[in-house]
Amino acid sequence: MSLATVPQTDTDSPPVWLVDSSIYVFRAWFTLPEGITDREGEPVNAVVGFSEFLLRLLTHLHPAPVAFAFDQSLGQSYRHEIYPDYKANRPPAPESLKRQFRLCRELVRALGLTELGSSRYEADDIIGTLATRSRALGQTVRLITADKDLTQLVGPGDLWWEFAQDRRLDARGVEKKLGVRPDQVADQLALAGDKVDNIPGVPGIGMATAARILRKFGDLEQVFCDIDGVARLHIRGAARLSGLIREHEDEIRMARRLTGIHCNIDDLPTALDIRPTSPDRAALDALFDLLGFDAPRRVRWEALIGRLEAGVRREA
Repeated sequence: MSLATVPQTDTDSPPVWLVDSSIYVFRAWFTLPEGITDREGEPVNAVVGFSEFLLRLLTHLHPAPVAFAFDQSLGQSYRHEIYPDYKANRPPAPESLKRQFRLCRELVRALGLTELGSSRYEADDIIGTLATRSRALGQTVRLITADKDLTQLVGPGDLWWEFAQDRRLDARGVEKKLGVRPDQVADQLALAGDKVDNIPGVPGIGMATAARILRKFGDLEQVFCDIDGVARLHIRGAARLSGLIREHEDEIRMARRLTGIHCNIDDLPTALDIRPTSPDRAALDALFDLLGFDAPRRVRWEALIGRLEAGVRREA
């Protein structure tokens, strides 16, 4: 299936596209050489890589509500208040990368698109809030990401979409991939832990074992109501697992507060007014000059900017 033939919602409203932007910024920063610099000699490898991602995404995105969520602060989210070692395994971002994040957000804004960040909440929470509000308006969502955590947001008609590799999962696909329904993913991560985010899990319980437990009990609360029942599962070492869950119940409950996505951030758009507006050509020209975009690249961008402007005119 091509990118241009993604299934549409059954409603009259187009799906809302919610982009986990930071993943694509980090991916570019890690894969492209730091020798890519702007006219001031500062590294812009992450910006250039992210701009290529934007070109690909927006070329296949018909005019529709779209928001780009960014992780604004990786060390001060509300999850650190719950567990100070949350994501402590990640080194702080260097100033050069922080500058590139700012430029990426400037680029999105200059294109007339919504970009959002928060000093207290993560990009996942921004996306979760917008997804929840979209569904309340009868809209489905496209979750543009590579983060398995966001699979917990997939509802009927939605897609989790790793855009770079064109890997897409609907609710059934999530269950086939992870062994649990989307609404069970946060519980699964609480049991198994998440090394990427430095969230401790129960020793001896991985994602597959956690899935088997949840398929039997449904959710963590049902597990805690019948911990002895875990010992009766047809799982190797079931009695030991039962004892471990009892021993680590407090840690599991703490982890569940970390793995769940917060879906009610007060200061985000309440009416989901995130349709594209007219690009700011002056701001884009200044950014392209700074980044040293050559003539062929500017031609590609000019074609996209023209499409965005035409789309805004049609929607007006």
